[in-house]
Amino acid sequence: MTQEVGIHFDSIESAHDFVRLLSQAVADTRREIEVDVQRELNGKSPRHLEALRLAAYTLEKLELHTSRSARILNDLRSLRRLLFEERKVVAPSPQSKAAKTPVTTIPTTPPPPAQAGASSRNAVAA
Repeated sequence: MTQEVGIHFDSIESAHDFVRLLSQAVADTRREIEVDVQRELNGKSPRHLEALRLAAYTLEKLELHTSRSARILNDLRSLRRLLFEERKVVAPSPQSKAAKTPVTTIPTTPPPPAQAGASSRNAVAA
C-alpha cells in the first residue's frame, strides 16, 4: 500500500490532480445530500433530517478545505517553477516601462470662482 500512495503523490502535480478530483467528488456528494434533505423535509423522522443536515454541513466544510488545498498546491507549483527556473521571467526593458506608463496632466490653475459658484447654484436649483 505504501508504494501505491507514493505513485499518487510523487509530485505536486499528481497531488493537485488528486485534490481536484476529491473536491469534485465532495461537491457531487454534497449536492446529492441537499436533494435528500429537501426530500426529507416532509418525512416523519426529524432525527434523519438532522443527520442529513449535519452531513451536508460537514461536506460543505470539506469542500472548502479541499478547494483551499488545491489553491495552495497550485501556489506551490508556481513557486517551484520560479525557483527552479522552469518558467522564464522576462525583465521588462526601460522602453517598455515608459510605453506602458500612462501620462496624465493635472491642471495647475483652478477654475474661476464664478464658474464654480454657478455650477453649485445650478445643482441646488435642480
